[in-house]
Amino acid sequence: MSGPAADSDALLRLDGVSMQYGRGETAITALAGVDLTVRRGELVAVMGASGSGKSTLLTVAGGLTPPTAGEVIVEGHWLSQLSAKELATLRRRSLGFVFQDFNLIPSLTALENVSLPLELDGWTSKKATHPARDALNLVELGDRAHHFPSDLSGGQQQRVAIARAVVGGRSLILADEPTGALDSTTGELVLRMLRSRVDAGAGGILVTHDARHAAWADRIVFLRDGRIVDESRTTAVSSLLTGPSA
Repeated sequence: MSGPAADSDALLRLDGVSMQYGRGETAITALAGVDLTVRRGELVAVMGASGSGKSTLLTVAGGLTPPTAGEVIVEGHWLSQLSAKELATLRRRSLGFVFQDFNLIPSLTALENVSLPLELDGWTSKKATHPARDALNLVELGDRAHHFPSDLSGGQQQRVAIARAVVGGRSLILADEPTGALDSTTGELVLRMLRSRVDAGAGGILVTHDARHAAWADRIVFLRDGRIVDESRTTAVSSLLTGPSA
């Protein structure tokens, strides 16, 4: 179900979102009254100490866990008003998740891993192959389509994960420390690919502890004890994007 959009470019809005685990004296507040908007063509970095609520913010924003208070709105859809089936469909079609540990299925090739979300959404294997190849070409891995994850480097596996996150035209990418397990060279390549997809019209949230990685974003928000305590715009990232691609 949709409601009137205050911002036509807003892909994601968190309005007064709070998340609490447990009850009574042992209750833990992971998020407390968070307001955040992510627009098309915008990459927002989220920084904060361990336990500040960064990963919880992604989990709630992606509709994986409902907040205890507030509203999450994705492409004009109030998640609280969707049925379980409607929410699952929205996640498959609009949301792409990128994790630090890749989460690729080892028994599937790169192409099959990228095709999988489409097939789960009812596409035939044959029909899903074309957009999956396009997504792999986007991350410059078209020539590795039939390789298994064990045959790929860490950076290549993460690029496959990004391809899987954007396949089918997903509009919002949620990345949780996607470069944490990578060396600096492959980490930069992954960030370049994420930035490229956002520049093409998607929106994104990048959770990171590294200020150098946050510099790829348009805006940085800082979490402390589940609250946004500061926000700043980054300097232009164009100089970071001019290096040779791998």
